[in-house]
Amino acid sequence: MTTFPGSPRLMKGAIIGIDIFNPLASVVIFQYNPDTLTRTITPQTTGGDSDKGEALRLKGPPQENIRLEVEIDATDQLEQDKALAKASGIYPTLASLEMLLYPKSAKVILDEALLLAGVVEVIPPEAPLTLFVWGIKRILPVRLTEMTITEEAFDQDLNPIRAKVGLGLRVLNYQDLGLLSVGGALFMVNQVAKEVMASINGVGSISGSASFSFDLSIG
Repeated sequence: MTTFPGSPRLMKGAIIGIDIFNPLASVVIFQYNPDTLTRTITPQTTGGDSDKGEALRLKGPPQENIRLEVEIDATDQLEQDKALAKASGIYPTLASLEMLLYPKSAKVILDEALLLAGVVEVIPPEAPLTLFVWGIKRILPVRLTEMTITEEAFDQDLNPIRAKVGLGLRVLNYQDLGLLSVGGALFMVNQVAKEVMASINGVGSISGSASFSFDLSIG
């Protein structure tokens, strides 16, 4: 990272789990932003090839999947004699990511107690609303579909001190969450931002084409 005084401040990506009962447990700000981010966008269309006249109809927003690899390294913190890094390495960061996939232990214990007490139906626990933050223009509700953790180095107590985490994310839209929900509203804000960007691109493209045609005519 450059240290020039006039250099712009680099925003950090993040994965945030919104849990009102434990708001700090699932906040992971990327130590290093990934170099690449792969997005797969699949349209939701109505009917198949046999449905004449329906080829352009859409059932809803496309399904979007995101893949990225995050690097986590405690080397700098260990060199600076940081207490948390010395005690646990990067284990707390990995735990924050992993807990996005676990039901809360208190809920599991309570459900088991209710079953033993004869309650017929126990509602499965919900995961926290998870947000993928990639700049102010992309704050998306997501579901973690895959997590691959490669631990690459350890301290004397076998705490991991360096790891690569591969994440698979499925973007949740207003059909998944409901338009009036927090997640559905965030998705719609992102879609409106896309529409604005597409309009800006269209204006820029038309302006550029007009200028190019004008330059040719006077040549």
